Amino acid sequence: MSNPLIRKLEAAEALTVEDRAVLNALCTASRQVEAKRDIIAQGDTPSDVHLVLDGIACRYKILANGARQIVAVLLPGDFCDLHIALLGEMDHTIGALTPCRIVDIPAATIRDLSHRPRIARALWWATLVDEGTLREWLINNGRREAPQRMAHFFCEMLLRLQAVSLADDKSYDMPFRQYDLADLFALTSVHVNRTLRQLREADLIVLERRQLTIPDVARLMAFCDFDPAYLHLGSQQAPTVG
Repeated sequence: MSNPLIRKLEAAEALTVEDRAVLNALCTASRQVEAKRDIIAQGDTPSDVHLVLDGIACRYKILANGARQIVAVLLPGDFCDLHIALLGEMDHTIGALTPCRIVDIPAATIRDLSHRPRIARALWWATLVDEGTLREWLINNGRREAPQRMAHFFCEMLLRLQAVSLADDKSYDMPFRQYDLADLFALTSVHVNRTLRQLREADLIVLERRQLTIPDVARLMAFCDFDPAYLHLGSQQAPTVG
C-alpha cells in the first residue's frame, strides 16, 4: 500500500517528488503497539509526534468513575497531535484500538518539515481538519439521536478510509467492538446493540464478519444529515458515494 501520510496530505496539496521522498524517509522506522495498549498516556511528558501508519488508534479520557470517553479516532496517515511537543504534560491518552504501527517523529523533524512550503501547507490543513472534525463530533454527540449519531460516524469513517485507499465505494473493515462504540457515543453497550439492530433492520447498514457495508451511501448520509464539508477532502481525494 502507498504511504498513507502522503495519500492524506495530497488531498490538500500536490507534493513534489522530493517532498514524497522526505515523507517516505520519515516513515522508515516504526514500532508495533498491541491493541488496547497506550501509545502515550495522560500525565506523560511528550517529546515526539506520533504518526499512525497502520491500524486504528484513539484519543481518550478516563473519568473519575473509571468510564472512558473516546474523543477522536486516528486512522493511518493521521498524526496524534502535530504540535504536542509544545505541551509540558499530556492532558489525554492516545491508545491503540487495534494493533498499530506507529512512527515516533522528533519535534525538531516536524520543524524541519515546516521549511518545505507544500508540506507545511498540507500539515496546517491536517491540523485544521482535526479541529473541524472535533467540532462535528461535539455536534454529533450533543445534538443527534443515537441512530443518527452512529450513522454519521459510519459515513465519516467511509470517507476518511477512502482517502487513504482503505475502503471501497461502500464498505470497510469494522474493528470497533461494542464497548468501543459505547465509549465513542456516550451510550451503554445495550443501547449500542439496539441502535445497530435498528440500522440493520432499516437496511441502512450490513455488518458481517467485522466488515461494514453501506448499501446506499447517499441514503445513509441523508438519514443522519451528513455533510462531508468539514473533512475538506477536495477534488483530488473526492470520495466515492455510490
